[in-house]
Amino acid sequence: MTTKITDVQQGDGSATTDLSALADQLVAAARTQGIELTGPGGLLTGLTKQVLETALDVELSEHLGHDRGERSGTGNVRNGSSQKTVRTDVGEVRITVPRDRAGTFTPAVVPKHSRRLAGFDDAVLSLYAKGMTTGDIANHLADVYGTEVSRDLVSRVTDAVINDMQEWQSRPLDPVYPIVLIDAIVLKIRDGQVSNRPVYVAMGISVDGERDVLGLWAGPTGGEGAKQWMSMLTELRNRGIADVCIVCCDGLKGLPDAIAATWPLATVQTCVVHLVRNSLRYASKADWSKITAGLKTVYTAATVAAAEQRFGEFADTWRGKYPAMVAMWERSWAEFVPFLDFPLEIRKLIYTTNGIESLNSRFRQAVRRRGHFPTEQAAMKILYLTVRERRPNRSNPTGRINAWKSILNTLAITYGDRLNIN
Repeated sequence: MTTKITDVQQGDGSATTDLSALADQLVAAARTQGIELTGPGGLLTGLTKQVLETALDVELSEHLGHDRGERSGTGNVRNGSSQKTVRTDVGEVRITVPRDRAGTFTPAVVPKHSRRLAGFDDAVLSLYAKGMTTGDIANHLADVYGTEVSRDLVSRVTDAVINDMQEWQSRPLDPVYPIVLIDAIVLKIRDGQVSNRPVYVAMGISVDGERDVLGLWAGPTGGEGAKQWMSMLTELRNRGIADVCIVCCDGLKGLPDAIAATWPLATVQTCVVHLVRNSLRYASKADWSKITAGLKTVYTAATVAAAEQRFGEFADTWRGKYPAMVAMWERSWAEFVPFLDFPLEIRKLIYTTNGIESLNSRFRQAVRRRGHFPTEQAAMKILYLTVRERRPNRSNPTGRINAWKSILNTLAITYGDRLNIN
């Protein structure tokens, strides 16, 4: 069979391969000849073999400095070939790898000793980040590619990211972040016995408006603690963060003091969603709708003075029935009100840790099918892969903030030279 690859003209006069037409031709040829597209003997398998072997031959010609049949100027020439099976996106492919007499040829398209192309590893890592276990992935790849893939191989592929993860965790950070959001998620990890352990998550919004996960840390059992946060925040400072304008966090006792000790000029903003959620713990479910409606008038107030007035009315209504709930708001008031000094665009960024909550939601999807993790490293590995995964045509937890220029102008008026915008 001969498949002709045609070109189409672009508006600028350049030509690009008509991949749609090529795909139609391949499917038609496979149907006519009664063969599969993928798997052993499949049409795409054969095409992949041809492309890889052609690329290897071109690489060897560049390495030798002459094409096949031409005289060598260095004395190094082609010296036969060897057979090799590699796993690709279309299954296992048996290819012929050319050799040179000097043994100095190190191909890039199919590296020496490599039995898998990058696309295969990328597929495994993507499935792992989406929450599939090593057994699930092995079964899935067997169904798709028609070849057996061991769970051990899947584990080795995912383990290959550990060095990247360690470098990522210790990478230098920007000297200043306008906004940092911090929160924790609880995972079940075996350490002698299975226990609930908090994983601390810090996300920063840079001066350029980019959201970035600054770090992940597995803490000891016993729940989230301000003492542990002090250690994490100190690490962020040691990695280069000299100043933060606003830190948004939950209402954990002692956390504002830990933040102030790390970045003395930072404004601490307690997450309003956490405050409302915690308020409902003190109240009967029958009163939830009235309480949330009353609190909404407080946190949507136009000014601090208006918020104080509305909270006074709220406290008069509920203090007799739920004194602990009202007292919690009074204790948290100094860390609740800072966002009220900003326009709506900035309020949306700092009144809640939803930026991290969205990431935590992905974390929960990724860990849901596992029950518990055998080691701390296994848990951190999947969280790291979840952070770096990008899902096309969907909102991702990291990336650029919409309408950032307007937000930055307001921040610059408030925080001035601290942002180092020059």
